[in-house]
Amino acid sequence: MVIKLFIASSSGSTSIKKQQQDVKGFLAANKIEFEECDIAADEDNRKWMREHVPEDSRPATGNPLPPQIFNEDRYCGNYEAFFCAREDNAVYAFLGLTAPPGSKEAEALSKKTQM
Repeated sequence: MVIKLFIASSSGSTSIKKQQQDVKGFLAANKIEFEECDIAADEDNRKWMREHVPEDSRPATGNPLPPQIFNEDRYCGNYEAFFCAREDNAVYAFLGLTAPPGSKEAEALSKKTQM
């Protein structure tokens, strides 16, 4: 399974750039393989991302903004959802991946099953 991170390389928004860097940094630091899909440089990436973000996850007006995260074709969420999962030590579940042994998420899951 490949995590797809949709970004905009030429975004003028400092907020979007910081969010993109935050997600990329976390994935890299945790050795989670991902494919970077630039919607600014590739119209096909932009079209694919916009078509695959579910209706209930779209903004009220306009198009969904990067970063958007997918596991293959399955939508995981946007930056806010990623941030919440990270705060809850649930990023692997958010990404649809199995948490590696010894990770905070794996330890939290084992504690829950022991209760």
